[in-house]
Amino acid sequence: MNLTSTNTNSLNGEIICPGDKSISQRILILGSLLNCDMEISGFLDANDPNSTLNALNEIGASIKKSGSKVILCKRELPFIKPSQNLDLGNSGTGMRLMIGLISGLGINATLVGDSSLSKRPMSRVIKPLKEMGAKIQSNEGKSPIEIIESNISSEFEYKMPIASAQVKSSLILASLSSNNSITIIEPKITRDHTERMIEYFGGSVTHSNDESGRITVDNSKLTSKDSYEIVGDFSSAAFVIVATLISKESKVVIKNVGLNPSRCGLLEILVLMGANIEIRNQKIICNEESGDIFVKSSYLNGIDVPEDIIPNIIDEIPILSIAASFAKGTTSIKNASELRVKESDRLEAISDGLKKLNIRHETFEDGISITGTNNLIAVDEEINSFDDHRIAMSFLVAGIRSVNNIKVRNCKNIETSFPGFKDIMNSIGMKIDEKN
Repeated sequence: MNLTSTNTNSLNGEIICPGDKSISQRILILGSLLNCDMEISGFLDANDPNSTLNALNEIGASIKKSGSKVILCKRELPFIKPSQNLDLGNSGTGMRLMIGLISGLGINATLVGDSSLSKRPMSRVIKPLKEMGAKIQSNEGKSPIEIIESNISSEFEYKMPIASAQVKSSLILASLSSNNSITIIEPKITRDHTERMIEYFGGSVTHSNDESGRITVDNSKLTSKDSYEIVGDFSSAAFVIVATLISKESKVVIKNVGLNPSRCGLLEILVLMGANIEIRNQKIICNEESGDIFVKSSYLNGIDVPEDIIPNIIDEIPILSIAASFAKGTTSIKNASELRVKESDRLEAISDGLKKLNIRHETFEDGISITGTNNLIAVDEEINSFDDHRIAMSFLVAGIRSVNNIKVRNCKNIETSFPGFKDIMNSIGMKIDEKN
């Protein structure tokens, strides 16, 4: 599926942010471990969360979808060895979290994914899990991943060599599902959805009072609840925010956006660049901050993005690159080598697209610098999404500032994280159409 985005005069309106992808996957896993009757609202009905849902049902969970809700049902039997390979599709989050869960459950299973996921590195999860006692075989650190029944050690302590919320969560889930305690030391604070969810269900999570980054999750019984509400996905809201900022005479309200401080660092960066953004109606939903984001058209300035915030904006760097493309001056992004092992080599994918937008830039091994323009852009070549949903959506947003249009090839991948992207963006004034 190819999509074309054309010049837009202005964006206006109010939308409700779709459910958070990371939280959707985590509540399925943690809810299945709780083994209770629970109704989940706000679930992101997209390919990645659905792949995790299906994988959980294959090992004995009882999860059903009913309209816009997901129902977890209490089961009588324990988790089981699946009768077939667990296919996580394109979901790196789903695969890494499931590797941890299954290692802790002590059952045999083999995890596979699509061609893109099969190229993504899993060694960063496999190595510490093996140190915990898990028996895992892989294709040189990539899928298929075979997990063999084993015992996880208690009181395990792991100092993470790189900041990664997925690695941290995988190890926590291995410890939790095997009824053990664990201590993790992370070099920089990363997304803490897993820890917040454990605390919401009565678990014990201790953070060190100093700056050591030490997190201890104790072996404690979690308390089941009847319902769980998923806040909106900040990563999805980011596309709407940047689209509004770079449009003329635009004003958009995005309601019910997750504002977890470890997740919404992009807001801080955009404000530093001069963005006109206001947060209203802040509240706590299931131990997660949320609120409504008011965005207005803004003249942006290039900045040096603080390196310590990069781990918390890693998924938003593609759309930040589009904001930088229409900012005055140069924006420099470093310490982002993690982008090279995402759904695509995102640094190269961003660079390839910017070349076709005729945006001046320079790539590094761990980042990119972008010199923006205040002019409309003429784009004659098609943009390659590299089968990456965030690349596809980011360059479609850039079409707002084109004199003709921007055509992005292979946008089917958008359904992995934001299946309503085209309709939502068009509802506020964008012009995205499907083209052959």
